[in-house]
Amino acid sequence: MKNHPYRDMTAAMVRTGILGFGGGPSVIPLIRHEAVNKYKWIDDDEFGEILAIANALPGPIATKMAAYLGFKLKGTLGAIVAILAHILPTCLAMVGLFAAVNVLSHSAIVAGMIGAVTPVIAVMLGIMAYEFGQKALKGFGWVTGILFFIIAFIGLQTLQINPGLVIIIFLAYGAFHFKLKDKITNKHSKDKGMSAS
Repeated sequence: MKNHPYRDMTAAMVRTGILGFGGGPSVIPLIRHEAVNKYKWIDDDEFGEILAIANALPGPIATKMAAYLGFKLKGTLGAIVAILAHILPTCLAMVGLFAAVNVLSHSAIVAGMIGAVTPVIAVMLGIMAYEFGQKALKGFGWVTGILFFIIAFIGLQTLQINPGLVIIIFLAYGAFHFKLKDKITNKHSKDKGMSAS
């Protein structure tokens, strides 16, 4: 099967753009499906990394992720194509529907469509959260992973800290985690060796 990066990328970004009802959170699992599962442009670890970085930067997350994927596949032109493919269809649809917005805003059909798609989005986000949770526990261990979940929950829900700031703090810690862990392990091994002699 011949590889068509521009065609595949454009199709994937158009799909994520037009099927992402509800904005950023609903688009993330769609982008993951296209980039990780379907086309295998990146793996889950890389997806998690770009998701974290994209969350830490200002602006819509989906366009940042589209830009990253496009750039990874075809450089600067790829990034431009991916962003346009992601946002242009919905922008054109919005302009086209603008005249009818007053009629549609009170429509039972539109309300029903949104109500029907909301549980699907919730399930998609739940599955993705579960998979990322498993990775976090595997990477950092159960104790540290659960501690991070609790700290993140308190920071985001209770203290209402900006998600970007929480992500930056965790990224900063993550950069030193394994170095710190090795240092503690080595010190513990030395102490154990001294007590044995």
